[in-house]
Amino acid sequence: MNRKPIITSIQTYYLTKSEIKLFKKEKPWGIILFKRNIKSFQQVKLLTYSIRKILKDPYYPILVDEEGGDVSRFSDLINSKELSQKFFGNIFEKNKNNGKKIYQYYLNSTCSVLREAGININTVPVLDILHKKTAKILKNRCFSSDKKNIRILGKLCVSVLKENKIGSVSKHIPGHGATNIDSHKSRPIVLDSIKKLGLKDFFPFKNINSNFVMTAHILYKKIDPNFVATQSKIVLKKIIRDKINFKGLIMSDDIGMKALKGNLLSNAKKSLQSGCNLILYCGGNTNDSSLLLKGTNKIDKFTVKKTQQFYRFLR
Repeated sequence: MNRKPIITSIQTYYLTKSEIKLFKKEKPWGIILFKRNIKSFQQVKLLTYSIRKILKDPYYPILVDEEGGDVSRFSDLINSKELSQKFFGNIFEKNKNNGKKIYQYYLNSTCSVLREAGININTVPVLDILHKKTAKILKNRCFSSDKKNIRILGKLCVSVLKENKIGSVSKHIPGHGATNIDSHKSRPIVLDSIKKLGLKDFFPFKNINSNFVMTAHILYKKIDPNFVATQSKIVLKKIIRDKINFKGLIMSDDIGMKALKGNLLSNAKKSLQSGCNLILYCGGNTNDSSLLLKGTNKIDKFTVKKTQQFYRFLR
């Protein structure tokens, strides 16, 4: 499979000539869409169709971050402003049976929109635990402070997406809730022991049957004092692979976030060398996409195998 391990992004509502030339030659693993890329249903359907036509791949991975609530790329087309994961978590905690039914209905409705738009991966669920100190940007994106409720709703989300032939991305592994720092802006540091993290923050991710997971750009000081999870061989291997037991593809969070020190390419290479399988770039700058695509090798055998398994799932 001739593919680079980069999930990249684009500038506007259509592919520019330079993007077409770059993607044809360098072949990113996938493309993620943002609000800047979504103007109307007709437009986004044409965009996803053109991406797959250019890459000559009817199953080409096209992602979106449609959590609902504050994180909705389709917010100009569908009204999900109030429908955050916290909203559904609150309903579930009041009445578990009704909560599951209501959340399942919402997920099926969202999946039908995504399928119609030509999107086959949604970067949900968020499995971070809500702490008193959780960063403001995550407060409404977490289901609950109860790890068992998060696990139930997370598994439901993954299951419904699978029924709808849409890939899921559980995030932010191994847990972003235990810090008040926004990793978009600076580097969060978590001082909790591995035992404490294992009992709580890691719990919702344990044996999650998600197609993919997305890493947290967090420094877990007691586990690896030198590298954030995305670039830590210790966290990626001993925690995510061994302790949490995740067997699928690991993608980084956005490689352009300020929690990472260094330039885009060096951060991408370090993340890949440490155990990430895919690198996410969300900035939409063609020069940056070119730098990442030309500066990285083709996907390895493990990523090829798991990508082929994902394609079989989509059929």
